[in-house]
Amino acid sequence: MAHDGQDIAMTDAVILPDLLSRTGAALIPVEKLFDKAKDRVRARVSEGGKVSGALIEAEQTAAHGLAWLATYVESLRQMQKWAEGLTAQGKFGEVEQLIQQIAFGEYLSQIAGGIQMNQGEVVRLQDLGLSADDARGLADPAVTALTQGGNTQAARTRLVELMQEQAANITVGASGLEDELEMIREQFRRFAIEKVEPFAHEWHLKDELIPMEIITELAEMGVFGLTIPEEYGGFGLSKASMAVVSEELSRGYIGVGSLGTRSEIAAELILCGGTEEQKQKWLPGLASAEILPTAVFTEPNTGSDLGSLRTRAVKTDAGDYSITGNKTWITHAARTHVMTLLARTDPASTDHRGLSMFLAEKTPGTDDAPFPTPGMTGGEIEVLGYRGMKEYELGFDNFHVKGENLLGGEEGKGFKQLMQTFESARIQTAARAVGVAQAALDVSMQYAIDRKQFGKSLINFPRVSGKLAMMAVEIMVARQLTYFSAFEKDNDRRCDLEAGMAKLLGARVAWAAADNGLQIHGGNGFALEYKISRILCDARILNIFEGAAEIQAQVIARRLFD
Repeated sequence: MAHDGQDIAMTDAVILPDLLSRTGAALIPVEKLFDKAKDRVRARVSEGGKVSGALIEAEQTAAHGLAWLATYVESLRQMQKWAEGLTAQGKFGEVEQLIQQIAFGEYLSQIAGGIQMNQGEVVRLQDLGLSADDARGLADPAVTALTQGGNTQAARTRLVELMQEQAANITVGASGLEDELEMIREQFRRFAIEKVEPFAHEWHLKDELIPMEIITELAEMGVFGLTIPEEYGGFGLSKASMAVVSEELSRGYIGVGSLGTRSEIAAELILCGGTEEQKQKWLPGLASAEILPTAVFTEPNTGSDLGSLRTRAVKTDAGDYSITGNKTWITHAARTHVMTLLARTDPASTDHRGLSMFLAEKTPGTDDAPFPTPGMTGGEIEVLGYRGMKEYELGFDNFHVKGENLLGGEEGKGFKQLMQTFESARIQTAARAVGVAQAALDVSMQYAIDRKQFGKSLINFPRVSGKLAMMAVEIMVARQLTYFSAFEKDNDRRCDLEAGMAKLLGARVAWAAADNGLQIHGGNGFALEYKISRILCDARILNIFEGAAEIQAQVIARRLFD
């Protein structure tokens, strides 16, 4: 089929002719450009033929820019697979075509002119060592057609018109998932609408813990044992199902969508690194939520540098451990029963090789006595958003842990055990980001319909509808990247790269959606009574936890050079 850019002016159609053929053809020069960028950046961060960590750090703009370029290329690749899959099923309708066209038009334009790493940092091709001659492939007719005629005001306006007509649909455009996963989505969307959304804003404003009744109901629905094998009391479902559940619950309230995160991390740690006895003891309780866990890794002066942890675990004559040190940013710490606690067992070590992981038991606290267990103290950290479970600083002073609760029964394996959980944790965080972004779209679109200015609804103004359209498009892009990483995990393929990309993009999409949503609300968005104020606060944490955006880009860059 022809792809010359001249036919753009020859049609009044909002959707470009031969769309799928164009988007597929546009991937070829973009992938070639990425290969060139990778070679150029590799040369800049290598010494003596080997990639140097010090040079990656010195060349962070190039290295992180390459990570973003790789994320965009993979995003477009997954959008093409999504579109082709829907076409094969006869489900690639007008909404889906508009999403595909706008996504390619926007991301191709950013690749050519500058990728937004965040609001204030744009990486351009020259930052990656690429010249105008290297970028000549972007003059390909398919790319030109999409950059000139893909993300147009007419396309965005039409997409929002269709979004209003199809407001009853759960997602804007078909997700591409199989029916079983869509049934799971519907179940948890109903739960969020009935049990979460009417109360979430009050929980946030009052900085209240999510009621135990919600945890009990979610436990009955299988949230905490979703991916735990049936032999250990779970449902044995896929990471893709976990992503869908996390997405829809986070759409209701990120605090509720994150309740299962700690159980997911704890279960993954035990499944990957625990002894059979530990699996039998802990997993059934985690699956039923009779045991609520919390993750205790970060320290006040280490942040993302887990290898520098100073909390000490000293083995006693009885074979147990005495733990002393400080931890911070511990979510849901007070009313939980067990801590997955990372501490240094080798006092002579100075890096990650001296760390061990413990399943440290504690007594759940109350409002009056949040940390009643001897040897343990804690104080709440007041936060802007991501409330509902509360954040704490913890202090340990000869805190007792049974020897049998050393994960795997072997010292020095803690960091490796933790690394094994990062894929699942980042997939889930990406899914939470998609849910928060969708929440921003939900409330902003309703507000734009209801709010009248100058004699018409806000949604009829092109720059308002344009914001809503881009929210919907980028949500689908982040969603497809997240599902792809989950499918890779479910098929036992290494997916730290894919999960990292999904988390990196998803966090930016969530913040952009919340920020633009607040802008649509105008002054009312700045008022605490409006939900968008909470969603903005909740969205901001996504670029920080589970690996700050800068750390995430650094990890992706290192992985690209493996």
